[in-house]
Amino acid sequence: MIIARNAPCSGLALTPSPAYRPAALATGLGLLALAAWEASGLDLWLADLAATPEGFSSRHHVLLEQVLHDGARAVVVLLFAALALSVWRPLGPLRALAPRRRAWLLVAVTGALLLPAALKRLSATSCPWDLLQFGGNLPYVPHWQWWHTDGGPGHCFPAGHASAGFAWLAGYFAWPAGSAAARRCLWGALAMGLVLGIAQQLRGAHFMSHTLWTAWICWTWAWCLSFLQPRDTHATAAD
Repeated sequence: MIIARNAPCSGLALTPSPAYRPAALATGLGLLALAAWEASGLDLWLADLAATPEGFSSRHHVLLEQVLHDGARAVVVLLFAALALSVWRPLGPLRALAPRRRAWLLVAVTGALLLPAALKRLSATSCPWDLLQFGGNLPYVPHWQWWHTDGGPGHCFPAGHASAGFAWLAGYFAWPAGSAAARRCLWGALAMGLVLGIAQQLRGAHFMSHTLWTAWICWTWAWCLSFLQPRDTHATAAD
């Protein structure tokens, strides 16, 4: 059902949205879960399942490299271009959002794509395929030990490729809280980000924690930015 609201726009929403409490809870619980993951040692255990002392045999697998890396990146470029175009000429479900909401979504997705990439540029953490136990020549140094370096090329934390999926978590905040469209954005973005992140882990490009941190960063960025959402009542709710 489409419910239209016809009151005029009233600028930016600086008060919590109806999704504030569940989003705040998810953000906090996610951070606690990440801390537990970091303490568990599961990164190395999972990497051991995908690698041998000679390296990651699936590093150049057609599905993982050409489809889920190169191909997925091209698809996301097209999706981003469609989103940018939809600010002026909305397509598909984006027609249910007012112009200011569509512009907000574009800003939110752009930031979620750029933020992990910027953090990677500052990171001294090298990739699993560079490490001694996986056929490389560098010692393992946890990424949270930022005061130590492994002596390698770095720039491997957090996971940049997974942000191509997790960036679309912003859609959860663009549509009305609890709507079917918001839920589809939430679960679709999570599924896409995890698939891309796991593909990179199987190739040896990242540990699982790199992907999980990217999910949390993209979610938290969109949640914080949601406080600056336009309070335009031309938006519609698709159920």
